[in-house]
Amino acid sequence: MEHLNIGRPIEVLLVEDDEGDVELTKEVMEDSKVKLNLNVVGDGEEAMKFLRKEGQYDMVLDPDLIILDLNMPRKDGREVLSDIKADEKLRYIPVVILTTSEAEEDIIKTYSTGANCYVTKPIGLEQFSKVVRSIEDFWFTVVKLPPR
Repeated sequence: MEHLNIGRPIEVLLVEDDEGDVELTKEVMEDSKVKLNLNVVGDGEEAMKFLRKEGQYDMVLDPDLIILDLNMPRKDGREVLSDIKADEKLRYIPVVILTTSEAEEDIIKTYSTGANCYVTKPIGLEQFSKVVRSIEDFWFTVVKLPPR
């Protein structure tokens, strides 16, 4: 955990259209031992505007980690992942897929597109909280994230 204690919060971008999942993720991350700043967008088009600092997002910091749902309106997570990994400035940002999809095709396609891990959302608040905590523990205390 020491390598992350660099005087600034970890920037996380959550791309999720389910309000319940957003609220639960916020709750779990608010209890974090790690300083972090959770930014939330509700669909893939907003995610790409955020990442490219367009419009209202012109002053945002680059995320250290992206948590991406696959099934969203306007532009789904598969397209977003593909856009991120095709972009020279964005491709280094780790992307965690957090989705209800258990389809083998989704798992294979997202890994082949460059996802850093694939997590299926469990049913139930307690299990969902555990999963978010596990993502947080692993990515913010074990893994060395690329410099911003």
